[in-house]
Amino acid sequence: MTDKIIALVDGSIYSESVCHHAAWVAQRTGAPVELIHVLGRREAPAATDLSGAIQLGARSRLMAELAELDAQRARLVSQRGRAILEDARAIVDRDGVSAITTRLRFGDLVETVAGIEAAARVIVIGKRGEGADFARGHLGSNLERIVRAAHRPVLVAARAFRPIGSVLVAHDGGESAKRAVAHVARSPLFAGLAVTVVTVGSETPEIAGRLADARALLTAAGIEAQTRVVPGQPETVLGRLVEDEGFGLVVMGAYGHSRIRSLVIGSTTTEMVRSCKVPVLMMR
Repeated sequence: MTDKIIALVDGSIYSESVCHHAAWVAQRTGAPVELIHVLGRREAPAATDLSGAIQLGARSRLMAELAELDAQRARLVSQRGRAILEDARAIVDRDGVSAITTRLRFGDLVETVAGIEAAARVIVIGKRGEGADFARGHLGSNLERIVRAAHRPVLVAARAFRPIGSVLVAHDGGESAKRAVAHVARSPLFAGLAVTVVTVGSETPEIAGRLADARALLTAAGIEAQTRVVPGQPETVLGRLVEDEGFGLVVMGAYGHSRIRSLVIGSTTTEMVRSCKVPVLMMR
C-alpha cells in the first residue's frame, strides 16, 4: 500500500489524540492506518558489566543472572510496546476505521520514518513525547527531527481531538507554502471544509497577486477559499487568529523563509506548533 496514514504512538498523553487524528484523515481520504511504535536504542537491554573483580565461579553465575535480567527487561519492553499498539488499534477501530495495521520497530525513530515514509500519505505525530517538559512548553525533539527530515506532510496532533470544519493556510510566499496550497487543492482531506489563506504583513501588489493565485488554484479544485492579509508578527498574529476565529486546523510550510536550518524548525513554525491548541499540518 502506497497511500497509508502512518501514526506514531509512544504511550504519551498525546497518543490517543494521534489515533483520533489519524482516524479522521482515514475517514476523509479512504486511506488505511498503520500504527507504529518504535523502541529506541535507549530502551535496549543495558550492556554494563557489573561483575567487577569477582572470582571466576561467582562471576559466571552473576553474568548469567545479569543476562537473564536483560532478557526479562527486553521482553517487558516489547510487551509494553505491543500493548501500546493494541490500545491504539482499539481507538482507531472505535472511530470507524477498519483498515488498520500495527508495527513494532526497534531503532531510531527518524531513521524508521525515513525508511517507510515513501508509502505514506501523511505522518501523524504528537506535539510532545513521554519525556516532554509541559511546564516549559517544550516541543518533542523527535517532532523537530521528523519535520526536518520528512518528505511527506506531517500532521502534528493537538493534545485533544476536536471536529475540524475550518482551515487556516498560512502563506508567506515561500516554496513550501505554495506546496501547502497545492496539497490542500488536490487532497480529498479538505473537501467541504472552509479554507482561509492568510498572509501576515502589509498589503502589496505582490502579496495580492500571490493570494489571488492561491485562491484561483483552490477554486479550480472546487474549494471556496477566502484570502486575507493581516498586519503584525506571524508568530503571534496567526496563533491569535486561530484562537479568536475558531479555526480547526492550520496548514503551513515547515520552513518558510527562515534561515534557521540546523538546530530548530523555522521560528514561525516552531512558535505556531508550540502555541496552537489545534493540529498543524506541515509541508516541506
